[in-house]
Amino acid sequence: MRKNSSKLVFLLVLAIICILLYAFYDIKGGFDYAFPRRVIKIAAMIVTGIAISYATVVFQTITQNRILTPSVMGMDSMYGVVQTLIYFFAGSMSVWVVNKYLNFAAAIIAMVLFALILYRFLFRSDKHPIYLLLLIGMIIGTLLGSFVTFLQVLIDPVEYLSLQTMLFASFTKVKAELLYISIAILIVAFLYGFRIMRKLDVMSLGRENAMNLGINYDRMVMNILILSSVLIATSTALVGPITFFGLIVANLSYQFLVTYKHSILILGASLISIIALVGGQFLVEHILELRTTLSVIINFIGGIYFIYLLLKESRAAR
Repeated sequence: MRKNSSKLVFLLVLAIICILLYAFYDIKGGFDYAFPRRVIKIAAMIVTGIAISYATVVFQTITQNRILTPSVMGMDSMYGVVQTLIYFFAGSMSVWVVNKYLNFAAAIIAMVLFALILYRFLFRSDKHPIYLLLLIGMIIGTLLGSFVTFLQVLIDPVEYLSLQTMLFASFTKVKAELLYISIAILIVAFLYGFRIMRKLDVMSLGRENAMNLGINYDRMVMNILILSSVLIATSTALVGPITFFGLIVANLSYQFLVTYKHSILILGASLISIIALVGGQFLVEHILELRTTLSVIINFIGGIYFIYLLLKESRAAR
């Protein structure tokens, strides 16, 4: 426990250093103009990182698999469907695009309803619900991706270029007016998440053991799946989809902090996510001079890491 406390302090110090570097490094011209905008970006990255970290860790707990993430359920694909449908039927100048609050609400409601429909009609305690959901989620995610591609081919080229800015994660164009709503959603989700933290520790033992220890397993799984969907939907609607980010930070937390306690694992994953996002954005803006985007780097590294985890799992199964 003391060793993990030291590791968490180290991560906290490193996260603070990254935040201070990004906030104050090389501010040229008007400080009053640049600094508030950097603070907004930092806040968005912190909210996004914490939301994805929490959602991924608890999702992997109930699935008993450290490779799977909520994006497998088709959350990212559903976000793309919502935005593509808006552009296809209403256009880039419609109120659903111009009014960011409406766009934000539409994306979150659609993604949460998508998850609720899956859980409502597919969740059965006697038919391996988690694996059934994962399989259906992967199939639906593929179908939604193909549907989005089909619609994008039919969209006007000018509209398509505008749509692309919505479908890729960007921390240089953070929707500042939506940040406060995202923070409020995150606080409400965490108030509930904090209450079930110890139950998550028990659920990591598996379905049978958790039920023997007095956990209403099926109900808890439903609540956690909905909670993770809300968090992923919020982070995706705020900055855009980041496919492999949750996979990276969650597994790094497992390896760096060897413990079963979710309070420590989630805190560690959140700090790692802040270091990765803020530090990575600092490198993109000041070292790479915006020649690429952070989401491209994360997906590239995450893809390699995903392949590594798959190979590791296959070797362990032999």
